[in-house]
Amino acid sequence: MTHKPLLLAPMEGLLDWVLRDLLTRVGGVDRCVSEFIRITDQLLPERVFLRTLPELQNGSCTPAGVPVRAQLLGSNPACMAENAARLAQLGAEGIDLNFGCPAKTVNRHGGGAALLREPERIGAVVAAVRRAVPAALPVSAKMRLGWSDSAQALDCALAMQDGGAGEIVVHARTKEDGYRPPAYWERIPALRAALRVPLVANGEIWTLEDALRCRALAGCDALMLGRGAVADPGLALAIRAHDAGQCGAAVLPWSALVPQLQAFWQLVSGCMSAHQRAGRIKQWLNLLRRRYPEAEVAFAELRLLREAPAITAWVQQLAPAVQSPAPGR
Repeated sequence: MTHKPLLLAPMEGLLDWVLRDLLTRVGGVDRCVSEFIRITDQLLPERVFLRTLPELQNGSCTPAGVPVRAQLLGSNPACMAENAARLAQLGAEGIDLNFGCPAKTVNRHGGGAALLREPERIGAVVAAVRRAVPAALPVSAKMRLGWSDSAQALDCALAMQDGGAGEIVVHARTKEDGYRPPAYWERIPALRAALRVPLVANGEIWTLEDALRCRALAGCDALMLGRGAVADPGLALAIRAHDAGQCGAAVLPWSALVPQLQAFWQLVSGCMSAHQRAGRIKQWLNLLRRRYPEAEVAFAELRLLREAPAITAWVQQLAPAVQSPAPGR
């Protein structure tokens, strides 16, 4: 049976090294990508890379052994190349280039999705990075379908390929679409037909059914999971079970997730200031409400708590409640 890769998406302010650790403990994911490291006009110090990608100190892998690729965001080819070379020296698994971020602050300075209006600049950035790192080190890129429409999507994808990217993730929405559904998976086959390098489909994959429909419409076996994997940490396992012909069973019940929530709180308590911690666990529980009825109850209780000691006590007594439905329900 052909292996169908599942990647964990980079999501600034959400899918950081803590969640990468926990979600890869659950299993099913082949590779992660870090949140973007923003490059402007200088070589960043090592501590900046390690802050976003502490996995560099573990062979560029999560504690569960899943590789994590470093993502860079910027528009200056020389600076991007210099920082990519430094990451290679630090032992990065590979370099991923962000041409999809829709944030206004990023786009205003010519980064992320703003470059989708300049295929030539995209090609220059990719080529500079490819030249700057060892030939054996993978270079990949992530794009959206365009800025306001998909008229230049193929030009951008070709620029990435011709610049030396060996894999392209396509978030099947434009910058102006943001994160509003739907994702236009049916627009990916036109890119796939014109490219030699593998494509990975991304966007609006929340359930097993979404994953299967995305594969069918996009023509891609490889998928990148983002908020769907945060809302349902067993999503990658559910996809794996389907691919292995093992369908119908609940992959990750609430009882199995409770220890991960407790470990999450322990990790954020050790690396974040007190005023940041409460927001992080509430953020995750808020997304988990999409999948688990128990998370709805937990979120209602937790939202009233502000102080770290009270949250610690609440997390410690957290226990399984009712039986969860199977993934995708």
